Amino acid sequence: MLSPKRHKERHRTDRIGWLRAAVLGANDGIVSTASLVLGVASASSSHASVLVAGVAGLVAGAMSMAAGEYVSVHSQADTENADLNREREELEHAPAAELRELTAIYVGRGLSYELATQVAEQLTRHDALGAHARDELGLSDTTSARPIQAALASAASFAVGAILPLAVTALAPERLLIPWVGASSISFLAILGAVAARAGGADPLVGAARVSGWGALAMAVTAGVGALFGAPV
Repeated sequence: MLSPKRHKERHRTDRIGWLRAAVLGANDGIVSTASLVLGVASASSSHASVLVAGVAGLVAGAMSMAAGEYVSVHSQADTENADLNREREELEHAPAAELRELTAIYVGRGLSYELATQVAEQLTRHDALGAHARDELGLSDTTSARPIQAALASAASFAVGAILPLAVTALAPERLLIPWVGASSISFLAILGAVAARAGGADPLVGAARVSGWGALAMAVTAGVGALFGAPV
């Protein structure tokens, strides 16, 4: 007889919410701050002006990330709640139709009609709304939207990412500012990409190349624009 006790497994889907926000925030923090520093430095600004611009970019970017992530994820949460409320009303007013709908879902997944009916009936008795949320709407506690968590993770990770090129900016000699910030930021991005890929179960080398490649392109374009507009005419 099989034991109902589940064996422990390690899955990574429970990391989706915070991992996405953290990686996005740190990546934006490094890329936007380094790009800002390189753009201002390329325009022949003083070391102090470059550093002030970088600090301002850190504060503004962190607040922007938090606000944007909160609004975005809250919109997702509102949609999820609206769908759940609709399912709750349908279960109250048309339980038989909802049971047939759940049965059809399980038949479509490969169960016989008889077994699908039994499964649908038992799950409905146990937690009807939970069964429809999971199997009809594709919602679960693991992947549900958490606006505050996403906002805090984005803001904090952006700040951490932005501090890295700022620290290099503060320590680098003025004449070597651009190569130091550029090279170190690409290295930071490669490390971030590798760590994020490993946390998500992907190839670290691919993650490192993807993140650092796009970051290098963004910094190069911004530095070019700074040099163009900062050049004497």
